[in-house]
Amino acid sequence: MDTIHNNISQDSLQARNEVRDRIDLLRSRATLLTGKDRLLMTMYLNNANTFRQMARLAGVNETNIARRIHKIIKRLIDGEYITCLRNRQIFSRAEMVIARQYFLLGWSIKKIAGEQGLSYYGVRKSLKKIQQLVQVIKTDKREQGAINPPTADKLHS
Repeated sequence: MDTIHNNISQDSLQARNEVRDRIDLLRSRATLLTGKDRLLMTMYLNNANTFRQMARLAGVNETNIARRIHKIIKRLIDGEYITCLRNRQIFSRAEMVIARQYFLLGWSIKKIAGEQGLSYYGVRKSLKKIQQLVQVIKTDKREQGAINPPTADKLHS
């Protein structure tokens, strides 16, 4: 194989593999999306539609589509909601709903409060708790290099 691809450096092969891995990750996480966001990501990742093509179909500016897709990609790559899903035993049902709406769907605190029938302060307080727990989980995993989630005792200390 090395003799066939002499002109392709090892670095470029590694970069190509990283891009493929990232696209696979996005495809798998895009299944968590709903509505227009899911449709946009399907068109972008699976159908390889350009921003211009999607903008024509949607009847909006190409820049709006590009910004929206980049925001969706950022939310999917960041993985805060995935961390919450993997450790859902430490979150209440209401906290999981708030985490999904904020981290995955990109809703504002005001919109979440209105949809959930909660106060702005209550949602903000829940989000602060969720963000702290997610940070502790990520830090713990980096230090351990392990897949095991931290115990609830460690998160509350």
